[in-house]
Amino acid sequence: MNTRRMLAGVVVALAAAGGGVLANHWLARDTEVAYAAQSGAQTDPHASAVQQLWAAPVTNVDGKPQSLSLLKGHPIVVNFWASWCGPCVEEMPALSQIQREYAKKGIQFIGLGVDSEKNIQTFLQNVKVAYPIYVTGFGGADLARAFGNNAGGLPFTVVIDAKGNIRSTKLGQINPAALRQTLDAL
Repeated sequence: MNTRRMLAGVVVALAAAGGGVLANHWLARDTEVAYAAQSGAQTDPHASAVQQLWAAPVTNVDGKPQSLSLLKGHPIVVNFWASWCGPCVEEMPALSQIQREYAKKGIQFIGLGVDSEKNIQTFLQNVKVAYPIYVTGFGGADLARAFGNNAGGLPFTVVIDAKGNIRSTKLGQINPAALRQTLDAL
């Protein structure tokens, strides 16, 4: 008798969880469709992702709201990272070096911390980075997903040209030579 009740409870819990997953899927899809309709974006998912980047709520490391739309019209390298992500931390010196090399060509790197403001502040006290770091919080994972990072992994790097076209995406640590090749083609 007790086993039947437990089994019934498990079945009900699984059904509720499955219903929640389906409801979340449908609600998220409706939100994306509504956003595309509001922004006037076409069905091109990359155009939508770039528009989402420009509109993303970010702060600087001191908690002051910032606007990424100021970067429109410039080639940018967007690196999604977190202070707790070992590969993210390992690639930061290479990203900083490449930023210094390509700054004279007008290419701007930015780091979007998918982390808490406090963790990022503490991290940046110990590690110097040659490009601006912004805090997205864990909402940055949704933004990365819009660029095709369906795995939700970090680091994730996106290269966007001056016209707003996505030139490359990379899940995992960058290959400096491959990144330079992409930037040379901009």
